Amino acid sequence: MTEQPLSTNMNPANLAANNAGAVETFPARGVPVITGINRVGLWSLYVKEVRRFFKVQTQTIWAPAVTTLLFLVIFTVALGRNGYSVFGVPFGDFVAPGLIVMGMMQNAFANSSFSFLSGKIQGTIIDLLMPPLSEGELMIGIVGAAVTRAILVGMAVAIAMWLYPGVHLHLEAPWAIVWFGLMGAILLALMGLIASLWAEKFDHNAAVTNFVIAPLSLLSGTFYTIDRLHGVFQAVSRANPFFYVISGFRYGFLGESDIGTTGHVLAAGAGLLVLNLLVGFLAYRLMRSGWKIRS
Repeated sequence: MTEQPLSTNMNPANLAANNAGAVETFPARGVPVITGINRVGLWSLYVKEVRRFFKVQTQTIWAPAVTTLLFLVIFTVALGRNGYSVFGVPFGDFVAPGLIVMGMMQNAFANSSFSFLSGKIQGTIIDLLMPPLSEGELMIGIVGAAVTRAILVGMAVAIAMWLYPGVHLHLEAPWAIVWFGLMGAILLALMGLIASLWAEKFDHNAAVTNFVIAPLSLLSGTFYTIDRLHGVFQAVSRANPFFYVISGFRYGFLGESDIGTTGHVLAAGAGLLVLNLLVGFLAYRLMRSGWKIRS
């Protein structure tokens, strides 16, 4: 058998050179492969969180709408039939916007507070920590899904109230509806994320919901104007950020609110933005430190 000469590509010198070139294409150890924003991973996390609550939409979207509508029915039957009005509009028109945004905020908290907590309890938190996602991308994905659920709940509640007889939803300042609705949903989503980091069992999360979120929501001027309160309680109400979310959101429907003039409403909107940035920074630092996440 005649020996065939080695081809150029099979030459040992060429193979060594090719192998050296191949090694150089890999980054050094410890250098991240994905730079910038991991768009695919972020989108995948967001879709996963949305699908999670959408699979049980009867519980996560429609049930809150029915519960909030029951509040409207009870209060309009108790007060609305007597001709009671606020800001020159029937009581049902006054209370409807507050109920809409209250439902949005409570469900934003419920959605984000479940993410890390369920993972810690069920032992599946590794599914969130192992993918190549930064702490900021984890926050954006979880908070974005919570805000999506809040918007869907708000739309469901608004449709139910629009169909309810005797209630009219006016659009006096659409920008206020969008801004204060988003600010409220983001604030509660961030608070829910912090609560899920702190909580070690579902009882802890329920305690935050029942003893912090629910009182702040119900005692924030949803069913009344704060000028009916004593001076001390008015001051307490004005220290409640939920008050500004609900009053600003109501301003978008009625053109009036407890906050004051349009300038005061704009200042309240800017203040909520600053508050969200501070709470978001706190949540980011807690996640980055691995507080109660990594053992």
